[in-house]
Amino acid sequence: MVLLAKVALGITSALAMATVYTFHEGLIHVDVDTVEDGGTHVHFWVPATVVPVALEFAPRHKLREAAERVKPLLPALRILSKELENYPTGDFVEVQDHDQHVKIRTRNGSLLIDVDAPGENVHLRVPTKTLDHVARELEANASPE
Repeated sequence: MVLLAKVALGITSALAMATVYTFHEGLIHVDVDTVEDGGTHVHFWVPATVVPVALEFAPRHKLREAAERVKPLLPALRILSKELENYPTGDFVEVQDHDQHVKIRTRNGSLLIDVDAPGENVHLRVPTKTLDHVARELEANASPE
């Protein structure tokens, strides 16, 4: 009976540690709602830890292709991703135009992009550490000048 309790404790501890590791970088939230006839509602949350793992398994030729496409923007993306970590809470852009509203800000270490337009609402939340990891991975796969 004591052996069974030790095994159960070990499994529970391993599960708890795996959960903590999986969620330690936060969550990526994507919410898209269209309100037109037969509208769609897409809402998903993904642990941000999935991104670095997915980048490790992504085909290298696809990563190189993506890096080449954004190569002129990579230095700016790298600086932006590092600097956003210095502003855990800040409002950067807000545009209101008649019936459209766009807001870009950071809250609790995540970049939030909110777009409210007629017939469609899009809300995205990505931890800034994830942006930094993607920027570094793209830089590593870009061809040298």
